[in-house]
Amino acid sequence: MQNDDIVWSIINRSFCSFKVSTSTQNFCRETNNVTGLCSRTSCPLANSQYATVREEKGICYLYIKTAERHYFPVKQWEKIKLSKNFKTALRQIDENLILYKKYFRQKCRQRLLKLTQIIVRMRKQALDPEKKLIPIRRKIDLRIKRREQKALVAAKTDLAIEKKLLERLKEGVYGGIYNFCPTAFEEVTKEAEEEKEVESYKVVGGEREEEGEKSKIKKKVMKIMDKEIEQEEDEDEDEEVEEREFVADFEESENEEDIEDIEF
Repeated sequence: MQNDDIVWSIINRSFCSFKVSTSTQNFCRETNNVTGLCSRTSCPLANSQYATVREEKGICYLYIKTAERHYFPVKQWEKIKLSKNFKTALRQIDENLILYKKYFRQKCRQRLLKLTQIIVRMRKQALDPEKKLIPIRRKIDLRIKRREQKALVAAKTDLAIEKKLLERLKEGVYGGIYNFCPTAFEEVTKEAEEEKEVESYKVVGGEREEEGEKSKIKKKVMKIMDKEIEQEEDEDEDEEVEEREFVADFEESENEEDIEDIEF
């Protein structure tokens, strides 16, 4: 049989891997310790008859150690699942620890109470929405603002350069040296014309406003006429295609020998 006093004298005086010594008190890091203190009564290594309560995934279990199973490390601890109801769990502890010391029964009850409080608190925290603290980074915000200002200035300069180059192209400064996209050039010219028309409308005066309206009506009429001309041209092209399809008919040859004599 195990002699608990000899084991405790060795652990207390020499070395123990679970022992944590501080200036005021010694603590124990062993998972099966009931109190977490390093003392003769609460040491799970120096007591052949021991009991504790542990929590696993929100469920409490009662662990019981007996001297008869000391030489079988796999079967040394007996694991008993406790009920979720607090009163029934206390009754289970009292029933299973009848032959044990009163100290272990009391400490197991206290540990069960503390673990149930922790489980309830964990469940409440899981249900409540989490509050995330977002730090204010002033240096990064200032850096982003400066970059935005620089980007705006660069965009304005790019637009000014583009307008200046297009004006020079209109004036014929570059001549036919450079190849440029004609569609982009036409779009820019249209935008410039529209801006001029808007400015003409803003000028106060009945004659200028009437001239702008007349020019606008003329443009609409011209667009409608152009659309009608394009539709007529499309219809003529369709008719020509149909005529060509009908003209391209060949008469069948009466003799098959004529077909064989044709060289491809």
